Amino acid sequence: MEAVERAARILREGGLVGLPTETVYGLAVDATNEIAVRRMFAVKGRPASHPVIVHVGDASFLDAWSRQVPRVAHALADAFWPGPLTIVLPRSERALDVVTGGQDTVALRVPDHPLALEVLRAFGDGVAAPSANRFGHVSPTTAQHVHDDLGPDVDLVLDGGPCRVGVESTIVDLATDPDRPRILRTGAVLATDVARVLGVPVGVPVGLVPGVPMDGGDPPPPPEEMRVPGTHDVHYAPRAGVELVSAEEAGPRAAELDRPPRRRAVLIAPAGVKAPVLPPEQRLNAPSDPDEFARVLYALLRNADALAADVALVVPPAASGLGEAVRDRLRRAAGGGRRA
Repeated sequence: MEAVERAARILREGGLVGLPTETVYGLAVDATNEIAVRRMFAVKGRPASHPVIVHVGDASFLDAWSRQVPRVAHALADAFWPGPLTIVLPRSERALDVVTGGQDTVALRVPDHPLALEVLRAFGDGVAAPSANRFGHVSPTTAQHVHDDLGPDVDLVLDGGPCRVGVESTIVDLATDPDRPRILRTGAVLATDVARVLGVPVGVPVGLVPGVPMDGGDPPPPPEEMRVPGTHDVHYAPRAGVELVSAEEAGPRAAELDRPPRRRAVLIAPAGVKAPVLPPEQRLNAPSDPDEFARVLYALLRNADALAADVALVVPPAASGLGEAVRDRLRRAAGGGRRA
């Protein structure tokens, strides 16, 4: 395929490629090329201390990128790769400081998208591929989003259609203690999924994914210096201020925003949520199903900006399936933008 070979050639030459995955579009560069990775950081405006995930073509790359690959890492790779799971392991010499943020760990994943896999296999090594948007802003889930955000700063954008999952991968830490894994970022692979495969308790961030078995006691937290992609207090944020409200709070809060000094509000919620003060053009219907909500989450936040909203009132989905990942992204989005 001509586009795949062109993408692989651009990567070898130190260029930037907008790469579709099942989660979000990534801004891919040769992970072994420090100059290329630094260019990617500059284009995104990403802090140099923030690590990036290395995407590889299959699990055989684990031993190249990590100096210590425990049995449980292979078990997770067998169960979930290709797929939306990132595994954090002790880094090998191949992993550059600019990729790991200077940490002694590296984050690895095999994406579940046919076009991404074709590019990775044609390229023949790992690519650093954080989301293809300016740092901290709303992640892209279509090729057009990448063009809108980054324009000519990207050498090539491959169009693989809308992302199937729509939110970033789950990140599991196996570097701190492989016998006591810990979820560092929620995504489509749940803590219960990881626990089922490994047969051990899995630690989760406080307040997330209730009901995960913890019979072995809480696993140790990751070292304080461990930094994880996509977990800043302010992340995934549109220009509009994001406020999370319940279905019952949506109407009264919209009415409050309609009083002087008036602020333009957009409601993102299932169709049955009532907010009479808002005209139809200021309502964006969200799916009631959490997994469907995840697929369109970032498009909805971008639409709120397109409507010149000062405030996006969002009724989050239930915390089941991908719902907890959606709620996590919304909580972080609510930390940025203009506030009401």
